[in-house]
Amino acid sequence: MNNDRNQISRRDLVQTAALAAGSLGLAGAAIPAADVKIGLYSITYGGVWYRGDALTVEQVIGRARKFGYQGVEIDGKRPHGNPLDMPKARCQQLRKLANDQGIEIYAVAANNDFSSPIPEHREAQLVYTRELMRMTADLGAKLMRVFLAWPGVTPLAEGGGRYDIAQVVWKAEHKDFSTEQTWAWCRQSLRESAMLAADFGITLALQNHPPVIDKGYVDSLRMVREVASPHLKMCFDARLEHSLDEAGVRKALNEIGALQTLWHYGGEYDRGANGIVLKGDEKCLAEMLGLFDIAYQGYAGFELCHPLPVENGQTVGLEFVDKNAQLAAEYMRGILAEAKKLHV
Repeated sequence: MNNDRNQISRRDLVQTAALAAGSLGLAGAAIPAADVKIGLYSITYGGVWYRGDALTVEQVIGRARKFGYQGVEIDGKRPHGNPLDMPKARCQQLRKLANDQGIEIYAVAANNDFSSPIPEHREAQLVYTRELMRMTADLGAKLMRVFLAWPGVTPLAEGGGRYDIAQVVWKAEHKDFSTEQTWAWCRQSLRESAMLAADFGITLALQNHPPVIDKGYVDSLRMVREVASPHLKMCFDARLEHSLDEAGVRKALNEIGALQTLWHYGGEYDRGANGIVLKGDEKCLAEMLGLFDIAYQGYAGFELCHPLPVENGQTVGLEFVDKNAQLAAEYMRGILAEAKKLHV
């Protein structure tokens, strides 16, 4: 595997793996078998970051099958998974369609913000997440990914999107309140959400995503432990851990252990002379080795969810998304195969 920003040789990867395992007392230990599946997160085809229309959920399921994914994660907002558009009958229809194509709907992704200083806003977010849980259960999925705070994104008429507008609004809303107070608001709402998740028989997966989470997985672990519910676990995403090297990523996963229940990966891909070239600091092999350490049973879900290139004055279109979705699945299959060879 090639990475144009961080070239790592096979020897270096073996040394990194041994370092991580040795530091945790894992070297030579009997490790149960992991079962990592490869999934496609529907935000990839949500019509936000590329030029052109969104695909339907049915079309996303078709793309997943075509490119060799094993499952899909449905984004919990329009055009894919807003609960207002997803009554039980619609969910059952999609569930059957996916099953007939050999695709599992393994998760739903919330775009929630529990951090607002305005009680009415937090309560509205709780209603939203409750309805998403109903939808998740109706789809037959067992996981729902959540944030502590998601500021939002602004789609652009000419194609693509912007994060900065929502980020400015979020910062202005919180400027007169301490980080401790914001943390407490998030914890209160997440506790209520975990109780609701129990009613629907699903598990919430807290992603290590800013802004409230600013120390990465350490903050995520702290929140999960403070909420202390069996219906709240973690979605550890190594690309959000900018301060960690490969050994640090693997060590983090061993610390998270059984709480790890979902993984997102991303980046952009090209096919080079020596294989698939990844643009981005994903640390996918280190994360996969960590997942093997903890006998992870779950999905690595690809998402293309960031500002995409502009070519000839226009944001790239659907063909760019298709290329990356296909290569991302191939890339992760290669990472999975490489991890099986290297795991110690």
